[in-house]
Amino acid sequence: MPPIVRSDRPRGEAPRILVLSGYDAASHRRWREQMIAMFSGFEWQSLVLPARFFRWRIRGNPLSWLSEPVLQERWDLIIATSMVDLATLRGLHPRLANTPSLLYMHENQFAFPVSRGQNTSVDPQMVNLYSALSADCVVFNSGWNRDSFLDGVDSFCQKLPDRVPEGLIETLRDKSRVIPVPIEDRLFAERPSLADRNCPHLLWNHRWEYDKGPDRLLNLLQVLEQRSVPFRLSLVGERFRRYPKAFDRIRERFDPCIEHWGFLESREDYDHLLRQADIVVSTALHDFQGLSMLEAMAAGCMPLAPDRLAYREYVPELCRYDSYEQDLEREAEAAADSLEALLAKGASACPPEAWRASRLAVDYQSLFNGLINPGSCRS
Repeated sequence: MPPIVRSDRPRGEAPRILVLSGYDAASHRRWREQMIAMFSGFEWQSLVLPARFFRWRIRGNPLSWLSEPVLQERWDLIIATSMVDLATLRGLHPRLANTPSLLYMHENQFAFPVSRGQNTSVDPQMVNLYSALSADCVVFNSGWNRDSFLDGVDSFCQKLPDRVPEGLIETLRDKSRVIPVPIEDRLFAERPSLADRNCPHLLWNHRWEYDKGPDRLLNLLQVLEQRSVPFRLSLVGERFRRYPKAFDRIRERFDPCIEHWGFLESREDYDHLLRQADIVVSTALHDFQGLSMLEAMAAGCMPLAPDRLAYREYVPELCRYDSYEQDLEREAEAAADSLEALLAKGASACPPEAWRASRLAVDYQSLFNGLINPGSCRS
């Protein structure tokens, strides 16, 4: 589907889209680069800030970009990621105030967990709220992300002392829709599921942070050991200088079972691992979409995930174990029960076909064209 050209544009000139990424983390960068590659009919420009100094980034990006020349240029569409203070930017740059804008919510600060030692602040939440109100359209990568945002705004507003406008949630809901981060078609593979049911290759492929539940993974592996369930383990993902000690305990206790450990620098090596593994495991307390799960499922892995978060949107019920967020031991037993049931039934692969890039491209193209032409986007 070709891009629609506005009537005030010189014939033959491609629509211009400016992408603002205020905290260009790996998932944000991947989505941004994928959009540019998928829609070469547009003229793209990106303005990004590195993924560090979170609190400064989410409040300070309008200052960091204050003198950027590209913000003074004419654009047909502004796409901002969820860390961008879009409301302030549009106020500081009048040209942007009159340009159609789309806010893409990779996550929302109303549902983001606060780790121990962090100072709580409503500033990140207010940035999300004002940006969503300022945008012409708000797109979420999952239904759970959208619903937790709207619920969070509602709960937040109920705590405010006075003068909260009526119909705020309805206004936000009306301009919101769900279009996930696409999974590249090349990742989808036809292969037998559960190639090794006697000693399955388990893959845990998430960021090495507390909200991904490494302590819950440790508990699960201990239960499997107690039940004499054999397994091989690959534990990969982005690791930071400081990470939960549960990873060291897993390495020490289950080293003989480990096939791969740590971050894989090569994308080719990582894709090969996805095709080798039998079951991709999540123990997360927090996941707004779950790209690592979706990619592994596309490659033919069976998923094993808690019955919470965005997993309910694409992980089959048979592959979801009971969620006990406040009881690690009980949840580990539930996960082990589900794993043994999957091995016994020899369940087949369940690739997330609706998340294919070639399918979602139509939704993105329609969205971009509707805003540029100009128009509105409604769910």
